Amino acid sequence: MDKKIINIGLFGFGTVGKGLFDVLQKIKPDNVNIVKVCVRNVEKHVPEAPELEFTNNADDIFNDERINFIVELIDDAEAAYDIVKRALKAKLPVVSGNKKMLARHMNEMIQLQRDNDTALLYDASACGSIPVIRNLEEYYDNDLLISVKGILNGSSNFILSKIFNEGMNYAEALKLAQDLGFAESDPTLDIGGWDSLFKLIIITIHAFGVYVQPEDIFTFGIGNMNEHDIQFANEKRRRVKLVGWAEKVGEDGLVLSVMPHLLSKQKYIYSVEDEFNGVVIKGLFYYKQFMFGQGAGGFPTGSAVLSDITAQLYDYRYQYKKLQSPHQLQFTNDYKVRIYYRYDTPATLNLLNFSTIHESYYSDTYKYVVGDIELSQLQAQADKLRESDVFICIYPED
Repeated sequence: MDKKIINIGLFGFGTVGKGLFDVLQKIKPDNVNIVKVCVRNVEKHVPEAPELEFTNNADDIFNDERINFIVELIDDAEAAYDIVKRALKAKLPVVSGNKKMLARHMNEMIQLQRDNDTALLYDASACGSIPVIRNLEEYYDNDLLISVKGILNGSSNFILSKIFNEGMNYAEALKLAQDLGFAESDPTLDIGGWDSLFKLIIITIHAFGVYVQPEDIFTFGIGNMNEHDIQFANEKRRRVKLVGWAEKVGEDGLVLSVMPHLLSKQKYIYSVEDEFNGVVIKGLFYYKQFMFGQGAGGFPTGSAVLSDITAQLYDYRYQYKKLQSPHQLQFTNDYKVRIYYRYDTPATLNLLNFSTIHESYYSDTYKYVVGDIELSQLQAQADKLRESDVFICIYPED
């Protein structure tokens, strides 16, 4: 039997693309090769890897008969969509790292895989080096799963770690994250919760067999956090963490959100620091299991991409088993949560109608309420809340 060889056409040579190349240079597998790389600026990247063939034309990849595998690692979601769609239609197995593209086009991507009997793998798109998706596919492929909750974005977690561990203010921590390459010059995707949201949508498909549009999920980041919020957390002996959360509720409901949580020490993800990610999987009979690892960076994510690539040596593909489950869950925002809500004016307080208020404080400079509210209310006011000088955290009782 001939040994299967994977000859890669690679799109993108940024942090992750270069990380994949460096990993391959280290381990030198005899059955995985990068044949050609498509980038915007050939002259920029040739000195980084003069042994590789570079092009700025996608046709040069798809028309190269040596190439039997596509790896897409670019930032542009629409361009990534075109590349992955073209690869699947050409029956070329493909690995994608673009979580925004996947989150917005997941149903179509699943159908394209079925129509063309060709695999699309993307473990590296969610949580970097942590093999969350494949574990959800293979080990948790039943109806015992209750919730998946975790820190899904390394950049925001790095910022929060510096604030709560080293006493930095928000601006200092953000600048350090940018200087070290953990946050982009425009950090909106990370600190606004959008990166975590895209990852949560992908994870939820494999955890619960439910696809939810990004616009339907309440998402609120850490960009509005100020010194009063930090002081409140410290006084309560808690830390703020940006958390993606999917949980089965009632008989057939499923709630999702991305927002800060005020966490106590007994929570697993309380101690997840810096650019690391941590995911807690809770089941009906096995209680909680915790997965931890680096969620960003060239080597960790490049290694995860390589794992997706080498899985194709054995013709691995996602089965999307939960999509065929007879017990289909229904996404809902009709679920009550306890939140800490720091507001600035009576108008922003009146955006929300609390069913119960447990605690409140009012002064000229600092006003907050701790109370119970439906997620549906938060979602209905999402745009106004994100545009206002307010901060919201889920505040669990334990």
